[in-house]
Formats: sequence, C-alpha cells, structure tokens
Amino acid sequence: MLLKKWAELPEAMQNEHVRRYYEILRKKPFQLMIKRWFDFILALVLLIILLPVYLLIAMIIKLDSKGPVLFRQVRVTTYGKQFRIFKFRTMVQNSETLGTQVTTKNDMRVTKAGRILRKYRLDELPQLFNIVLGGDMSFVGTRPEVPRYVAKYNEEMMATLLMPAGITSEASIRYKDEEKLLYNADDADLIYVRDVLPEKMKYNLVSIEKFSLLNDFKTMLLTFLVIFR
Repeated sequence: MLLKKWAELPEAMQNEHVRRYYEILRKKPFQLMIKRWFDFILALVLLIILLPVYLLIAMIIKLDSKGPVLFRQVRVTTYGKQFRIFKFRTMVQNSETLGTQVTTKNDMRVTKAGRILRKYRLDELPQLFNIVLGGDMSFVGTRPEVPRYVAKYNEEMMATLLMPAGITSEASIRYKDEEKLLYNADDADLIYVRDVLPEKMKYNLVSIEKFSLLNDFKTMLLTFLVIFR
C-alpha cells in the first residue's frame, strides 16, 4: 500500500489536520508496502486453512434462522472509497430495516447462533475476503463505518481514511463491549455519533501517529488474547 500524492487526495481530506498524519505515514513507505503483502499472504493462507470452519459456520447459520449466510453492507475505507464488507450473518433477515445501524446490548435482532459468533468474533472471518480481494481491508486498522457515520467525521477524523479499514484495532479492543454503552439509549445512532465515535477515534488517530509493523503485531496478539481470555 502506497500513499497517494497529497494533491490526489479527496478534497475533504486536504486539510492541515490530515496533513500531519499524512507526513508521518509518508516517511514509512517500506512498512506500508510490507503491511499490504503481509495482510494478503496471511489472509490467503487463513482462507485455505479455515475452509472447514467456514462451511461449519455456514451450516449452523442456515439451521438457526432464515436468510443468507453472509451479511453484506456498504462501508468506507481508504480515501473514502465505498465497498461491501462481508460478515457471517448474526441477525435476523432484513435487520437493518428493523432498528439502528449499531447493535445494542440484548438486541432482539441477534440470532442464537449470532450471539456465539459475535462473542468470539467469528462473524468477522469473511473479512479475509475483503483483504485478499482488492485490499479494501487490513488486519489492523480503523474499523470501517457506514457512509452516514463517515459523513459526521470532523477534519481530523478524516485522517483515518489514509489507510485501509481494519478487522481489529486498539479502539475495537477497548470498545469490545460497545453494545452495553448503547443499552437503553433512546437514540442509539445519535449516542454513537455524539459520544462513542469521537472517543474511538482518539485511539484510531494515535494508532496512525504511532504506526509500525511491530505495533500492528501487538494489536493482533492482544485481540487474540482478549477474545479467548
């Protein structure tokens, strides 16, 4: 992954807040390139190894509730590009028409199988395809948001779009119980954008500021430990 030239960035990203992070990343072209190759190779290997797991999960989902095995949703990644994220479906069919864009504690839309998949983050496994196909995602990076939330980003938050969206990050680890924060909220979308998102972005921006392959490896290891602790 190589950075675009500053003049080629989307106009919304060409501000002094983003430039600070851009200059930090511009000095690390080798690490950015290795990050992309590491993501691609590891994701490809895992896709092959985990094929039996994919088939088993798909069977469980089909037996548990009606609807497709995969959940696809438009999210935003590098430079504001929109893409379709892949996840194992953990909610009832057409769940997006039945509630908010975020999931809350004891959300009635989550299926029985879905609760287990979410607990161990197994629903995220199909995102390996997002890494291999087109490089829309990385193992470590800012979790991709839906366009309506990205539209609420301030100028500094736009810096998170300098790098591919990630499967995990320090912010996603610290906010692994995000659903509880939105429990009983009268307007979960409003609370998320006003209170939760800005706090998560603080960690995301620090991660870009301190970007290194070593820090990525540490985040991946910590994610693994948190899931199975």
